[in-house]
Amino acid sequence: MRSISNEKNLDNKKILLRLDLNVPLEEGKITDTTRIDKILPTLNFLTKQKAKIIILSHVGRPKGKIIKELSLKPICEDLKKKLKVNIKLITENINKIRNKNFFDRFDEEILILENIRYYSEEEKNDNKFAKHLANLGDLYVNDAFSCSHRAHASVYKIPKFMPSFSGLQLDLEVDALTKITSKITRPITCIIGGSKISTKINIIKNLITKFDNIIIVGGMANNFIEYFGNSIGKSLKEENCDLIIKEIISLSKKEKCKIIFPEDVIVSKNLYGSSQKKELDEILSDEMILDIGPKTIEKIINIIDKSKTILWNGPAGYFENPSFANGSIKIAKKIIENNRKNKVFSVAGGGDTVSLLNSLNAVSNFNFVSTAGGAFLEYLEGKELPGITALN
Repeated sequence: MRSISNEKNLDNKKILLRLDLNVPLEEGKITDTTRIDKILPTLNFLTKQKAKIIILSHVGRPKGKIIKELSLKPICEDLKKKLKVNIKLITENINKIRNKNFFDRFDEEILILENIRYYSEEEKNDNKFAKHLANLGDLYVNDAFSCSHRAHASVYKIPKFMPSFSGLQLDLEVDALTKITSKITRPITCIIGGSKISTKINIIKNLITKFDNIIIVGGMANNFIEYFGNSIGKSLKEENCDLIIKEIISLSKKEKCKIIFPEDVIVSKNLYGSSQKKELDEILSDEMILDIGPKTIEKIINIIDKSKTILWNGPAGYFENPSFANGSIKIAKKIIENNRKNKVFSVAGGGDTVSLLNSLNAVSNFNFVSTAGGAFLEYLEGKELPGITALN
């Protein structure tokens, strides 16, 4: 990929910039600006280069219809405050904008085209629509890694029609993921959670061939606990997973990758009840596993201490209740401690993991925290992402 950060002559160039500004909105107000904050360096870089920026982005899933509640207007207002530059939301029908000269009539440094998913051609990956978009600028920049697993017109097709580059945030994302999938510093450990093994089986299988340790936590660890002959009471579990677990264990032995799951747990009668430490053979039929126990925490911390690279995707327990957040917090604190000593390269991703780190104000204490969701997981599976393929 060619990175826009290496381009010098951008003065007065019209840059079609694909961003992911799909932030949560409630009654027209942004409730989480993380995705906006992450792309500010790219916008600052381009404005300093005196480029004319034309932003393409989406909010929600309007499916080709104009839905007022999914307008980019609140995002436009937020960017104005943060960048302290003039920004204009262009509400004209994109299909009626005939060429890039249309933008010469605006004095604003940054222009935002209204929700790209108001047009059904976007998700249909329409060739004609992509070519029309390409005619609106001089260069294209993709700084929306989190959309790059979608073969949509503004992500996959535009690069076929104009000089195309990666943005600063996309560069950071790919660099971080490269360090945990190909250019690895060993020993390397993955801490992976979530409620369903089936949704992450391909990630686990792909990582087993590359990682030294894979630590299973969260709801999916319950399946492992039960598979090895223990009762898990009324804990969350996924049905019909024995063959998947057998496959994981068999592959891990072949690839010499250690699979670690809880040795002791924290249980309760319900999500808001009192917590109690239990050995695996002590769990009662009316109890549910909601966190990892102290022996398991100590074991994980020892593994983190010996690791040079860490990938974390999924909390260790039901962290929304402080009574069951101890395991996740201890893991986070140990990674942060080692990070500050430059003993480890750490990458975290996944909605719940990011929420946990945000609650601890710990996002900046990791080398990289991905908000990319589906694209992050598909990259870890070893899949080719259409948006990255297009730039290559």
